[in-house]
Amino acid sequence: MNVRTARQMVVGAVCLLLVMTIGSSAWAVEYDLFVGEDKPTFLAATSWGAPPFVWVDEQGRYVGFDADILRSIAIIEGFNLAKPLDMDFAGLIPALIAKKYDIFFGFITITEERAEVIDFTDPYWESTYLVLVRSDSDLNVVTAMCCGSKVGVQAGTTQHMIVKNLEEKGTGVIPAVYDRFILSVMDLLQGRIDSIVLDTPFGEQYLKTYPDQLKKVGMLYTGELTGMAVQKGDPKGILPLLNDGFKKLKTMGIWQPLVNAYMTGDLSRITDAVTEAGPLLFEDKDPLAYALKLEELMTQ
Repeated sequence: MNVRTARQMVVGAVCLLLVMTIGSSAWAVEYDLFVGEDKPTFLAATSWGAPPFVWVDEQGRYVGFDADILRSIAIIEGFNLAKPLDMDFAGLIPALIAKKYDIFFGFITITEERAEVIDFTDPYWESTYLVLVRSDSDLNVVTAMCCGSKVGVQAGTTQHMIVKNLEEKGTGVIPAVYDRFILSVMDLLQGRIDSIVLDTPFGEQYLKTYPDQLKKVGMLYTGELTGMAVQKGDPKGILPLLNDGFKKLKTMGIWQPLVNAYMTGDLSRITDAVTEAGPLLFEDKDPLAYALKLEELMTQ
């Protein structure tokens, strides 16, 4: 073996080691949104499967109001987003505390208890909850939440806490706890539980999806607010970027078209809409043009 061959083998081994090291990292070289080589990269996480805020379309792409809000802010404020993590909701806060990722997004209710261990952005949405039952059910908003009714909730959510408190007060409610919203919906449709409690935007979408099988019997007004979150103390300085981004989305005219697209639009169109409008966001880095196009495609 000559010196040149030996050198090539060493270089090749080093390159392979680097590729393996990078590939094993959560950051990797795969981005959800790439803004520039000289920009910081942050890793976000959520629990996909909660339309209209975060879910997966027919082509396996991450879509939703919160996803597009975060991407738009990344472009405006100048940071890259690594491919986001998908976790069960109950594991998201412990993982953020453990510094497994940087940004928790996807319609998180701001509570004093949570604010003791993580830091929240300024709120951007007010929470209300819907109580849903099957269309043939004779339950009302009271009996659907007491007296032997099995109530589906997502683990770790504020709805879970509400139903747990009702159980502890002796109302006779029976909590049925799920890792994902959709699992509770499926069990409700199959008659395994009696009702579900979930955030209003999620509930409205399920009512549109199953109009002949589900109905709303009531709404709970809590006055709670939602936001995004980062590690306690914001060690990477992300909060000012997110808060400034929220403000700019509104002043630049990006916010309302996204609200219209996801909150009043037909979510069954999302795959085609993102296919057509997506390049405006991911390639042209033009969140306003993307928001306007998505609104047009989702609400026409």
